[in-house]
Amino acid sequence: MFNFSTRDQAKPLTDQAAGAADHAIKSTQDTVNEALDTLADSVEDLRSQATPLLGRVSEQTRAMAHRGADAVRASSHQLRDSAVRVSDGTVAYVRDEPVKSLFIAAAAGAALMALLTLASRSRPRG
Repeated sequence: MFNFSTRDQAKPLTDQAAGAADHAIKSTQDTVNEALDTLADSVEDLRSQATPLLGRVSEQTRAMAHRGADAVRASSHQLRDSAVRVSDGTVAYVRDEPVKSLFIAAAAGAALMALLTLASRSRPRG
């Protein structure tokens, strides 16, 4: 008759369980490797898509800075031209109306002194 010991009977089960565990570990490693490869590909795709976008944003920023500088330059020229016109107008007015200009200047100076005196009195001394 056949006389198998429990050890002899357990050996194939143990081998089978170890093989199943090895297969599960290998399968898990393969799945993780595939997931990492997919993630790496996704990151590379995002990087390749982001590079042109960043380039465009950089170009647009430079263009906006140039437009802003041009606008400031144009405004500065307009302001300078306006100041020259006002100055020329003032000189012409003083030349045409010297006495009236003198009285206007004196009145403006007196008003300014009155404001300064009033401001210095209302300030608390500390």
